[in-house]
Amino acid sequence: MRTGSVSSSTPPRSAAQAPLRPVRLGVFDAVLERGAGGVIHLRTKQVLAPYHNNLSEPLDHWAKSAPERIFLGQRDAEGRWRTLSYAQVLDRVKRIGAALLRRGLSADKPIAIISGNDIEHALLALAAIYVGIPYAPISPAYSLMSTDFGKLRAMIGLLTPGLVFANDGSVFARAMATALPGDVELVVTRNPIADRKCTLFADLIGAEDAADVAAAHARVTPDTIAKFLFTSGSTGEPKAVINTHRMLCSNQSMIAAGFCFVADEPPVVVDWLPWSHTFGGNHNFNMVLVNGGSLYIDDGNPTPLGAPKTARNLREIAPTIYFNVPKGYEALVPHFHADEALRKNFFSRLKVLFYAGAGLNQVTWDELTKLAIETTGERIIFLTSLGSTETSPLALACSWDFDRPGNIGLPSPGVELKLVPNEGKLEARLRGPHITPGYWRQDHLTRTAFDEEGFYKLGDALKFVDPENPSKGLLFDGRIAEDYKLSTGTWVSVGPLRARFIDHFAPYVRDVVFAGPDRDDNVALVFPDIEACRKLAPEHAANAAPAAVLDDVRVRIKFAELLGKLAELSPGSSTRIMRLILMAEPPSMDKGEMTDKGSINQRSVLTNRAALVEELYAMPRSARIIAITEPSR
Repeated sequence: MRTGSVSSSTPPRSAAQAPLRPVRLGVFDAVLERGAGGVIHLRTKQVLAPYHNNLSEPLDHWAKSAPERIFLGQRDAEGRWRTLSYAQVLDRVKRIGAALLRRGLSADKPIAIISGNDIEHALLALAAIYVGIPYAPISPAYSLMSTDFGKLRAMIGLLTPGLVFANDGSVFARAMATALPGDVELVVTRNPIADRKCTLFADLIGAEDAADVAAAHARVTPDTIAKFLFTSGSTGEPKAVINTHRMLCSNQSMIAAGFCFVADEPPVVVDWLPWSHTFGGNHNFNMVLVNGGSLYIDDGNPTPLGAPKTARNLREIAPTIYFNVPKGYEALVPHFHADEALRKNFFSRLKVLFYAGAGLNQVTWDELTKLAIETTGERIIFLTSLGSTETSPLALACSWDFDRPGNIGLPSPGVELKLVPNEGKLEARLRGPHITPGYWRQDHLTRTAFDEEGFYKLGDALKFVDPENPSKGLLFDGRIAEDYKLSTGTWVSVGPLRARFIDHFAPYVRDVVFAGPDRDDNVALVFPDIEACRKLAPEHAANAAPAAVLDDVRVRIKFAELLGKLAELSPGSSTRIMRLILMAEPPSMDKGEMTDKGSINQRSVLTNRAALVEELYAMPRSARIIAITEPSR
């Protein structure tokens, strides 16, 4: 593999000409082969480097070679940083592993973790991995945001866990009482449930049984199941994606092939991204572990209450690489503007800004670039990748400087990408050691997830940045299942249209769902950002009902103006939105409209809100409809 240090010595006259902070990244050569029926096979010439046999090998290594280095950090109840070194983590992992072995847990009776990121969660997960017992981190949203616990019950029913962990018994008591069988052992860090037998987490850290732990550890192979990760279940049936040690270890080799700098110095990461998802739990956590880095668990998130917490943590801990979703970056920009100490610490040793989960808008990209230049005199490279829970997650990655958001790069070494023509687009399919063998106890779903050649069907469409030069990378071109045809036969590409709509209406829109299959034109069901809309009508108090805010004439005028401008920029019917309706009722997790990650299921929204779709197409127009022909009033 060739590597290159990305840098520039040109004096800054504009963002594009500012010096780029040096960082060692992989350089890849694309190999493209064309087959019958327009099928394209794409890979990189570089070969995947050897990788660990199991995910515990790095823990053993770093506990021996850097025993005092901080591995995990988290704020305690008083706000002080509580840290554990690699040696301390390994000692606790072996002791907890012995306790887990005594319970006879297995793939048929795994561990379920229903609370969020914390040190106890990490220790339990690492112990399970060490002795070969699968575990399943389940998003706390299914316990704390749901009202009927339907998805949680389905996940527990699929797993049949032998042990369930939550950090606080009182917080999760209702979910546990409703969704868990009475004979399942509960482990809590604090506040055991009064009317049910609970084990305190501290009691798991007992005497080590060195012989049994060593024997169990020796039985762990690359094909041993490390964990089950649930996809959103947004189609109505939660899927437990099998994650083997081979998948997770090979994927870290793929990541390191592009991010060569992680081997130069142990990465320091401040991260809130949930371990119940593959981005935070596989990509980020495992990257820190494999490279002997330090992970500081961020108690913030991209919300008005969470962003100040993230800012506080970043003011104290300077990351070497920073991961976030686009909404997270957007939430931090005002804090960077307002706090010089935060800016200086955050950018002081940062090598890469990495975003995933959704497309980053150009405004946020430009703002962060400007802030970096003003603070350090240098640009800091933005990178992203593409993957899924089934791909560990990284499958394609961009490891070079690009002038705008969106380039997802090339297949990583070891990854085969097949692009199959599908209704005018190129559907992506993947094969490699990082791909799941399937879904746990759901063979029918596994069979439909792979094609006849064993390629996993990602469901995304991709297109080349430059069809004449595949080495320039690929762009996301929407989800195949979301696209539809208008009555004219014109295809509507929902993914790019959604990104364009949200960017155009920023900051007033949180998400949008389009209707139009077999109709004459496109319409939009809009989930507005109520707080941003409230600023258009500032006399509305914070406790004013969302419907009252959205009905304010100034809010409606603003949306009408933006809709009209978007129509002017839309040359054809496939990209023109004729009408929209603002929805005061947020998406429902229990109805399947929203996943625990906050992403929207288009099909569920259209089904549950079919009356609104009919209202958007009905004549005469409802007073609630905002149309491009609607005069200002």
